[in-house]
Amino acid sequence: MSDSTRVDFLVMGAGVGGLRAAVELAGHGEVLVVTKESVAESNTHYAQGGIAVALEGEHDVALHLEDTINAGDGLVYGPAAEALVKEGPERVAELIGWGAHFDSESGQLLRTREGAHSLPRILHANGDATGAEISRALVTFARASSRIRFAEWTMVTGLVTADGRVVAADLASASPDPSDPPSISRVSARAVLIAAGGAGQVYSDTTNPAVATGDGIALAAKAGAELADMEFYQFHPTAFSLPGAPRFLISEALRGEGAWLRNHAGERFMERYHPRLELAPRDVVARAIAREGISPDGSSLPVYLDMRHVRSVNPRERFPGISAFLAGHKLDLSRDLIPVRPAAHYLMGGIRTDLGGRTSVGGLYAAGEAACTGVHGANRLASNSLLEGLVFGDRAARSIVADHLDAQRPDAPPPSTARLSSAEESEIDSLIGRLQSSMWANAGLLRDDTALRIGLSTQSEIAERVAALAASGKWSRTLAEAQSLAVVGRAILTSALARTESRGAHFRNDFPRRDDACFQKHSFVSRDSRIVFQEW
Repeated sequence: MSDSTRVDFLVMGAGVGGLRAAVELAGHGEVLVVTKESVAESNTHYAQGGIAVALEGEHDVALHLEDTINAGDGLVYGPAAEALVKEGPERVAELIGWGAHFDSESGQLLRTREGAHSLPRILHANGDATGAEISRALVTFARASSRIRFAEWTMVTGLVTADGRVVAADLASASPDPSDPPSISRVSARAVLIAAGGAGQVYSDTTNPAVATGDGIALAAKAGAELADMEFYQFHPTAFSLPGAPRFLISEALRGEGAWLRNHAGERFMERYHPRLELAPRDVVARAIAREGISPDGSSLPVYLDMRHVRSVNPRERFPGISAFLAGHKLDLSRDLIPVRPAAHYLMGGIRTDLGGRTSVGGLYAAGEAACTGVHGANRLASNSLLEGLVFGDRAARSIVADHLDAQRPDAPPPSTARLSSAEESEIDSLIGRLQSSMWANAGLLRDDTALRIGLSTQSEIAERVAALAASGKWSRTLAEAQSLAVVGRAILTSALARTESRGAHFRNDFPRRDDACFQKHSFVSRDSRIVFQEW
């Protein structure tokens, strides 16, 4: 890519939100989709369970809306949820028309049920590879457009503002090859859309891929955009839990098909926590597993997922990806108890936007997990995230077109920089690991004032050292990711510290009850990092 490039629209992220937006924008100009690795490496690609959509008419839509609001624990922004469930069927029908193949039988789409859903409405593909199929279909459709270009293994390193609006973005090679020169190019655009996914890598235990370091959220905050609801990080209840093994996602769809949870004594325990048992909202199930996994002396106890009794489905056919992963660890769903524990999974907060993806900074838009419309409230309803990407990716693109922003020629890009030394890279890796461990220990499923303040102190110390390394003028992908994680970590910690109640995914041991009188409001991170609570 040349040092100076101009496009009509720049999209950061190649997941469902970014690609859906790119397809819409291509009808109105040239689109550049920037992705940190290959187009296949995104949270979308790894989504297993499915996509929630109401396909049975108005009554089904009304129930989907009710389930979404109930799961959000009093904080769902109603108009956003209405847009999601009402426009969802049309967006999914488009996706099928563009070549996405969902599992069906005798010409009828198969549907399953997941936690907090009142009825089966989850479409799935290839058993447990729904995200991969959606990603495949969107990438294929987008690549067929002569107006959409992809910049793979490329990282957005900064947003360029002029006259109060974003007018360009700086890009750098994100190749893992240390010999790759870190040259910087500047791309001007009429609008920039951030659809770069979440930030699960801020925690030591996460189901997210390595690319999920909150880069888009951090860049938007640096450009002056407001963040919202950053304390609400959803921890998926059932990630694989064996020492040394990755926190591989064990889909909620297994519980939708009848799997049970058992503690170390072999007892089913969800009846003590929620009337919907294993199909309770995710925050309830995750905390129940966390509590069952701690002995009276504070040591860890195993918790298991049990599908041995389920005869209605063949686990290897229904969940081929999960079955193949477990086989690598000599485990079988139909024969064995599967050890599980919660892991960071999905950020309900993010860059605050309106229902059209507009942020508080002109020329800058956001969609998908990087954005916060209030649609999930304090706790996301299972399988609403892929639908969110489709609906709000489309909405953001339509807003960009309707706003008719002109392109502006920005200043020249900054000069190329030198790479960090191997010793500095090693230090950055160590700092990231320390931040991740601190966030898990101090801002995980169960929080309190003391732990959050310890976490904030650790984050501040790490952020200061990362900033010092960045001030040297050198650059690397790892350093840029460390900067992003530090920004996201601080936003989570300060927001969690300010919300002195328990709601949805945010649980305070020192304030265990919901406080509607003071906190049935959304948290916003202001430009000076203060936390304010307001109605949406």
